[in-house]
Parts: sequence; structure tokens; C-alpha cells
Amino acid sequence: MTTTAPTIATEQAPRIELNGPAPDFEANTTHGPIRLSTWQKDKWVILFSHPADFTPVCTTEFIEFAKNNDALVAKNVAVIGNSIDSIYSHIAWVRNIEEKFGVKIPFPVIADLDQKVARLYGMVHTPSSVTAAVRCVFFIDPKRNVRAMIYYPLNVGRNFDEIIRVVDALQMADANGVACPANWRPGDEVIVPAPMTAQGAQDRVGNKDFAVTDWYFSKKKI
Repeated sequence: MTTTAPTIATEQAPRIELNGPAPDFEANTTHGPIRLSTWQKDKWVILFSHPADFTPVCTTEFIEFAKNNDALVAKNVAVIGNSIDSIYSHIAWVRNIEEKFGVKIPFPVIADLDQKVARLYGMVHTPSSVTAAVRCVFFIDPKRNVRAMIYYPLNVGRNFDEIIRVVDALQMADANGVACPANWRPGDEVIVPAPMTAQGAQDRVGNKDFAVTDWYFSKKKI
């Protein structure tokens, strides 16, 4: 007699798309109840997930988010974390981080035992785990659109230089109508959008205001 493994029924998560709306939710957090659409209104939001409290890689990430919090606040960015743990576990863990590492966690952490937020944002990837979220980072703009997403596996911590760089690049692009090239950092040249007409292409080649490599490839300093 042969048997087959049971199938775990999971609720279909909505598809999160770049430049699409960030799904709204209400949740209990270490800072009290929060509704995403009204929490930190008119700010950018970094919503991130971690696999579990009291785990070493997640602890290093929380310390780094805390160390970068002032820099993010200065960029009009608010941080909120999420994992499939209870509010009591979150409280105990952030207290432990302050006690053992001397780092105070200034941002709220969502208690998501029912996986409502995790499923809503597709944070649970069943090939990795059905009981823990992978390391997702969602960059949400003040209009509540998802502008960038980064995913890391359970056993690899995030690169916080890249998280800050993405915020800087998104804000630079929005403020100036430009694009940011590979490895761009603040102070580097930005990409000027290519012209959309044949005459515009001809004019671009002779433009002295930009560093023009060809009609479609031009840079400038901001």
C-alpha cells in the first residue's frame, strides 16, 4: 500500500507588483495597534519580515535596522517589522537585544501569529518553511505604492548598505525625473531619460549640458 504526503492548504496571496498598491492591513504591534494606510502617513515605509524571534541572524538584522533608524528617519522613512511570533515573544526579544547588545529597537514589530500580514504580502514561501517568513523587504512610497522588493533566504542576512542605497536611488529618481545606473550612490552621476523622438535624439547628441555617450545614453550630476 502506498501513501502520499498530505497537502497543506494555504490561502492564495495577492500578487504584489512593483508600482502597484501596497495591501492595507491592521495589526497588533509592539507599539500598539497599527493600520498601514494611516500609520506614518506621508512617509516612505520599509516593511520587512524575519523568520523568528530569538534567532541569531535575525538578531543581527534587528541591530542593523536599529543602528540605521536615525538615518532612515532623516530620509522620511519609517520601519516596521513582521514575523509569525506573539506580541509577548517580540517584547521579550527586543528587551533581550537591549540587555545583551546594548541596542534599543525603536520601530514597531507586528505580531502575526495568524500569518495575515505574511500571507497578504507573500512572505511565507512554502519550499523554505510553512511556519516562518523569509527575509522580505518592501519599499513603500508615501502614495502607498510598492516601489521595490528584495528577498533573502532564511540563512543569509540582509545587506543594509543596499537597503539604504535603494531608498536614496528611489528618492533621487522621483525628485529629479532621472534613473540611477548600476552601483549608483549619492553624489554619482544619474541617467538622463532618452529622448522619445528622432529630432530629440539628434538634439541630444549635441547637448553640452549632459555627458553624452550616444543619443540614448547620457548622464549628468545633480
